[in-house]
Amino acid sequence: MKDNVFNFCPDCGSKNIQTLLNGRKWFCPDCGFDLYNNVASAVGVVIENSKGEILFEKRAKNPRKGFLALPGGFCEPDETAEQSAVRECREEVGLEVCDIKFLCSFPNTYVYRDIIYKTCDIFFTAKIKEGAQIKMDESEVSEYVWVSADTMEEIEKIPLAFDSAKKTLLKRIEK
Repeated sequence: MKDNVFNFCPDCGSKNIQTLLNGRKWFCPDCGFDLYNNVASAVGVVIENSKGEILFEKRAKNPRKGFLALPGGFCEPDETAEQSAVRECREEVGLEVCDIKFLCSFPNTYVYRDIIYKTCDIFFTAKIKEGAQIKMDESEVSEYVWVSADTMEEIEKIPLAFDSAKKTLLKRIEK
């Protein structure tokens, strides 16, 4: 995959557009167009049930369609990471979460339609009310599963969509 190369300047149409900083910046010497592809913030939420299993979603769309992910997604403008975690859980699995606590963060690479997005994935733990029912958004989630992730061996077997989630699960079990 190429590093986010433009063939033409999106502003003036020049073929002289330059891709710089490993695909994180574009500059056109003809019109002065100057654009940065900065790191995006994203969240993931580790939700445990009473058996100690973790809630995973099977992704219904690309990237990584069919792989498992923690509930989460990109932060919206003017939203805190905690607000994003609450909103994403509500949108994707219909759950109201509470007792949100920071767990860790890891860099991630998110490839969508041949564009490479670098993200900072911020992970939280959260609780749901006893008896809460999952109502998944089928445009985002094809199914949900509760999986035990208490050992390195169990984590290695989970077909995770993103490496940052694997690192988070491993961090969670560190003693």
